[in-house]
Amino acid sequence: MIFSDGFWLDKKGYKVSYAEQMYSIEADESSVTIYAVCKWIANRGMTLDGPMLTIRFSSTLENSIKVSIEHFAGAKAAEPAFNLYENPCFKPVITKTDNGFELVSGDTKVRVGSEKSSWEAVFLYKDKILTKTGWRTTSIIEEEKWLTRQRMDMQSAMPFFSQSESSESTYIREMLNLSVGEYIYGFGEKFTSFVKNGQTVEIWNSDGGTCSGQSYKSVPFFLSSRSYGVFVNHPEKVTFETGSENVSKTAFTVQGQRLEYFLFGGNTPADVISAYTALTGRPALPPAYTFGLWLSTSFITDYDEKTVSSFIDKMEQLKIPLEVFHFDCFWMNEFEWCGFEWNRKMFPEPEQIIARLKSRGLKICLWVNPYIGQRSPAFRECMEKGYFIKNKDGSVFQTDLWQPGLAIIDFTNPDARSWFADKITKLAEMGVDAIKTDFGERIPTDVVYYDGSCPYKMHNYYSYLYNKTVFEALREYYGDNNACVFARAATAGCQQFPVHWGGDCFSSYESMWETLRGGLSLCLSGFGFYSHDISGFESTGTPDLYKRWTAFGLMSTHSRYHGSSSYRVPWNFDEESCDVVRHFTELKGRLMPYLFANAVKAHLTGIPVMRAMVLDFSHDKAALTVDTQYMLGDSLLVAPVFSEDGLCSFYLPAGGTWTDIQTGEELNGGSWYERKYDYFGMPLYAKPNSIIAWGDYHGKSDYDYADNMKLVIYGIEQGRTAECTIYSSTGAFEASVKAERSGDVITVTVSGTDKPFTVESSQKLSILIK
Repeated sequence: MIFSDGFWLDKKGYKVSYAEQMYSIEADESSVTIYAVCKWIANRGMTLDGPMLTIRFSSTLENSIKVSIEHFAGAKAAEPAFNLYENPCFKPVITKTDNGFELVSGDTKVRVGSEKSSWEAVFLYKDKILTKTGWRTTSIIEEEKWLTRQRMDMQSAMPFFSQSESSESTYIREMLNLSVGEYIYGFGEKFTSFVKNGQTVEIWNSDGGTCSGQSYKSVPFFLSSRSYGVFVNHPEKVTFETGSENVSKTAFTVQGQRLEYFLFGGNTPADVISAYTALTGRPALPPAYTFGLWLSTSFITDYDEKTVSSFIDKMEQLKIPLEVFHFDCFWMNEFEWCGFEWNRKMFPEPEQIIARLKSRGLKICLWVNPYIGQRSPAFRECMEKGYFIKNKDGSVFQTDLWQPGLAIIDFTNPDARSWFADKITKLAEMGVDAIKTDFGERIPTDVVYYDGSCPYKMHNYYSYLYNKTVFEALREYYGDNNACVFARAATAGCQQFPVHWGGDCFSSYESMWETLRGGLSLCLSGFGFYSHDISGFESTGTPDLYKRWTAFGLMSTHSRYHGSSSYRVPWNFDEESCDVVRHFTELKGRLMPYLFANAVKAHLTGIPVMRAMVLDFSHDKAALTVDTQYMLGDSLLVAPVFSEDGLCSFYLPAGGTWTDIQTGEELNGGSWYERKYDYFGMPLYAKPNSIIAWGDYHGKSDYDYADNMKLVIYGIEQGRTAECTIYSSTGAFEASVKAERSGDVITVTVSGTDKPFTVESSQKLSILIK
């Protein structure tokens, strides 16, 4: 939100009071508290009137600084709140210096001045300044109309305002400095420009497609190219002005009397992501089969078992490995979504249908949403039991948007949550392996929840409760590392329940690019895995687009064909499309030992599998703004082709020789290149000094990755070492590999496995296996 008229004036209707002087400071073993007044106190008389902000610095995890800014301490703290993994036993090191105080958490610290000095706080990592706040930054903002009513109330026997009205008319804002050349990223799945400098970003989930500034997945976290990140600990709407209201500041504002945020420092942006996910939760490990190819019925197409079987038969005939078949909305009766009852006219024997599909080696996914149409028998049951969100008068909230008379499940009600989870469990008992958790963004705010939760805070947080309910039901049934949702809506913490896909994109190259931008932003916000509707959801693309998007889709962590009004089977486009789908599906399958090792790393460290270039190459200024390519894991660069002419420009970061894993072409890092590719090619470059493990793939992604694996050492330099780890398809350790180059000989040590393997060098150097 913008509250200024230029730099010197306040926006009409608002009064902005900035923290100006640190009037007094208190410190104990765990925190430093500053009482900051919003005017300079020159004498005792000036201590009267005007706001004071209580600013408290503490730390509950290593390399994180927790900052709390409070105006009225008596304001009611509303629920819900994010579930954070803070360590109550962690204690920072607090030192009083000649110039003030220093609070140290690991290698991250904050410095503040002494009492009666100007307000300023400087955040550092190993004595490198990350950012700071100070003059005309930290502030309380009050609507003038409320201030007028407050003054009238103070002089009247009759109250004109309530405490809740006060909070609704008050905002707390923080501003952090933007350094020269600094870039800001993240905020969840944002389809706008990848670098967020100059943008107003609202953390408010919306069902707005991929071609607008709205977001399905809004996360109040941003990452800086200077290797720090900020998480604003508020599930409600948070508004960020990223070099927009004040072009040298990142500002963030919340409604109410208090604001809390965490600042994370690191040596690299990847360190920051790891620290952030230690606080908000790390991704579960998706089952290995989910990395294979998914095929959907599409949305409003006509389909029954015969249609589904014909798709699977044709894929088998074409020798295209298929691992998951997805039934979209119309597995249920129209007007009833989501009543959990099969459409028996189209699928008269659903248990037998699923059994027949699973006998062919397929996994099954079904679509759900958290709404129930009035026509469904489940509607009456949930209404009678009080399982729906209600209006303030006690009636059920309903709308005709999406399904006639739909109501929304109230996941704050434990019985409603159990009811919904039980429906998921019954589907699992039927043989369903994964659930597509669609919707969850259009959540009203003028309603009442069972547990009294604040509806304003619940708007975004609803997605967390919804996906958590479904994911945990699947995990309870299938066990750890065997649960998978395919989720659209999300907020902070939802990364714990993978996988997430990009929503409703159009069938165009422009939408393909915005989809990539959304995925890169999401994965820089703590999410480890990302998928999208290959070739676009709305409309039907050309064969050219279908083949280019296929390459992009299969070189993503999760790969699904899904559309709105047409089937996305390759033979509906052209014969070559079938060959392209087969080629990239098999390529991904052979890369599974490498990909799954990176999935395990995401699970253990929070570092995403699909990542923007800045995450690994923040030292390379040319890589900081690149948004047309990405790293898939720690060693493989992927650059989708975004044009009909097949031309693709890509950047290889400085340092060593990059190798195309398909053609063997070697290129020096530190330069932009342009190449023309047929439909079976795209820039797929192995990072210098890396090892990629290739597997003995035979059509299923959950195979034995160590058995007959091929270890390829790419671009290893003289005197350098390369390493990798191999895990089983269940996430258990299998083997570690280390390669060291001396002269023209690479010495390779493989430990932990007695299974057969081979070793190759992209440079054709001699291999000595220990």
